[in-house]
Amino acid sequence: MSSDTLAHPKVPAAGGPTASPGGPPRIVPQRRYGQWAAALVVLALLGLALNSVVRNDAFQWDVVGDYFTSASVLRGLWLSLWLTAVVMALGFALGTLLAAMRLSTNPVLRAVSWGYVWLFRSMPILVQLLFWFNIGALYPQLFGVKTVDLLGPVTIAIIGLTLHEAAYAAEVVRGGILSVDAGQIEAAQALGLGRLRRWRRIVLPQAMRAIVPPAGNMLIGTLKGTSIVSVIAVQDLLYSVQLVYHRTYQVIPLLLVATLWYVVVTSVLSAGQFYVERHYARGSGRAR
Repeated sequence: MSSDTLAHPKVPAAGGPTASPGGPPRIVPQRRYGQWAAALVVLALLGLALNSVVRNDAFQWDVVGDYFTSASVLRGLWLSLWLTAVVMALGFALGTLLAAMRLSTNPVLRAVSWGYVWLFRSMPILVQLLFWFNIGALYPQLFGVKTVDLLGPVTIAIIGLTLHEAAYAAEVVRGGILSVDAGQIEAAQALGLGRLRRWRRIVLPQAMRAIVPPAGNMLIGTLKGTSIVSVIAVQDLLYSVQLVYHRTYQVIPLLLVATLWYVVVTSVLSAGQFYVERHYARGSGRAR
């Protein structure tokens, strides 16, 4: 052993093994002082923000509590939930049809499906709703009935939101189907499984792993997106609180009522999405 080694023994790096007398090296965890300091700063700022919100009398939390379960707000909430369910069901039904057309070998069907998706993804949803709301200017009568009598605000909201959602649902369904390995379909064909059984037992369960996450995001987005129908006087949750604060001028607390209800419902939907994803992830590496 040289004199340099005796004079300058090696010092283990931070977080590395340290020699213990008469035993194997001991692992010393690395001390992350910077991360802990940043976490304390974030907690302090969060506490200050929460304290400001809770103790600020301008929020009028007593008014929020009074209107949170009022009849008009609950009616608006119910309409928002009903509209979300109807739009998602119709949107995915039409989107699935468009996805099948896009995957077809027929060039006409593929072109029509692509054109639909391109058009409705290019138009803002507000523009679509306003267009359908004023459709009577183009077609004063439909099926011998005045358009203004045939298409009410709720019907227009369903049509506009459904056509918009179908364009996105088509791409979600198409992506889920394409995520299934073609070799598994060929193996099912070799085993003699019929087309319907292949789709039900092989393609669909695996495609759902790719479909459910974006579909869950679309569901939550649709719920929040229903607030835009207030511009055509559909009495959803947002429009209901607007009617109240236009009368009482308590804008902030009524907007907080709508915000809290959206937070509650989206939290429930997020929890449901988690369990649905876990169900379809069974047997894969994403099951946990």
